[in-house]
Amino acid sequence: MRRHLWTLLISAGFIAQAGAASTVATINQHKHMGVATCASSVCHGASQQFKESNVWQNEFARWQEYDPHATKAFQALQSAEGQAISRKLGLGDATQAKVCLDCHADNPPEGMRGERFQLTDGVGCEACHGGSEQWLTSHASKDVPHADNVSNGLYPTSDPVKRAELCLSCHMGTPDRMITHRIMGAGHPRLSFELDTFTWLPEVTHYEIDEDYIRRKGEFNGARDWGVGQGIAAANLLDTLIDPRHGWDGIFPELVLFDCLACHKTMDSGRWGPRPGTGLGPGVVRLNDANLVMFRHVLAAVDPGAASRIGERTRALHRATTQSRDATAAAARQLSADIRGLLPKVAAANWDGGMLMPILDSLVRDAERGEFRDYAAAEQAAMAANSVLAAFEAAGAVDATKAETLRGRIDALYDRVKDENGYNMAAFVSALRELRRAAG
Repeated sequence: MRRHLWTLLISAGFIAQAGAASTVATINQHKHMGVATCASSVCHGASQQFKESNVWQNEFARWQEYDPHATKAFQALQSAEGQAISRKLGLGDATQAKVCLDCHADNPPEGMRGERFQLTDGVGCEACHGGSEQWLTSHASKDVPHADNVSNGLYPTSDPVKRAELCLSCHMGTPDRMITHRIMGAGHPRLSFELDTFTWLPEVTHYEIDEDYIRRKGEFNGARDWGVGQGIAAANLLDTLIDPRHGWDGIFPELVLFDCLACHKTMDSGRWGPRPGTGLGPGVVRLNDANLVMFRHVLAAVDPGAASRIGERTRALHRATTQSRDATAAAARQLSADIRGLLPKVAAANWDGGMLMPILDSLVRDAERGEFRDYAAAEQAAMAANSVLAAFEAAGAVDATKAETLRGRIDALYDRVKDENGYNMAAFVSALRELRRAAG
């Protein structure tokens, strides 16, 4: 376990590595051989799980039938809506536009594509697992350690930090794959992501955590992954905000980094209300700080003093956005450094059952003081409650009877955020209180 944690910290950049490549560059460093090379019935294309195997062997079949990353992602570009968005942006055919293909397909450079590679496969195996040129054969052998395959270009998706960086490169946007306000304005859906929840969506999951997995790849803990994912997402937001190439669009900041629903509401709604964590008045465009808010709740169970400090510096960042570009950049740099400095502590924490109540208590306190006035933070809070409950239930910290009751409360909480346009803070706060009461 200590060796696995050391590897995690190095890969996250907490322990310095010279010349570390971006996530996208890492994925594309070797040739992508194509989904067809994984789809044989004796590889990952079996119709049912193999009994004598480290993995299910039917991953291709599951991906093709259920996973929205499969051909459905590319087909979205062919749809009337996808083509309309592309035309509005002046990009022509969406199936030919790099900015669209980067996230709706596996899109390595032309020279890094094998003979069986096809863009139309969508977000294929190698879009997440890395170009397989040097590990395609070796990863099928039980005699080759997982670490050897990783050194040959297999992307370490079992590492929560690396997985978060990879997922966020499309589900939030990075300097490599910037999702902009102009793209949203042309009709692209709002982006929302939480690492642990999205990892275990039934449509996406194609592995299980068993003894063999732990032996090869290290311990798994969903609550830890939730915490690490929130920290990486928050730091990613801040780093993009201060990037001079991507943080601005003409005379405006890149508005995709701000809270959509703080502005997009009917003009006669009169629904504005204060959020203590921002210190901002009406009419001020607010950063989408949902992940910053959630990282405070992560820290509530790990380092309450640090949670308070992150809250104060988040408020200072909001204040800086009303002062100047330089003040905003300075506040964002400080906050990003704080978060990255705390992530090793989050990754190394025990994440046992004793952490459930501090997290729920922290969520309820924020709810009662009005911090979930914004839909984006409430949505993240619902996913947070689900992730920590599932993790502690899996660890045996919550008995089956109580877990069933709590799942009902989680469903009620999700019901309060199912419609972003109909979100009601009072109803959400009430559901969160009910969850906390049921937890004991």
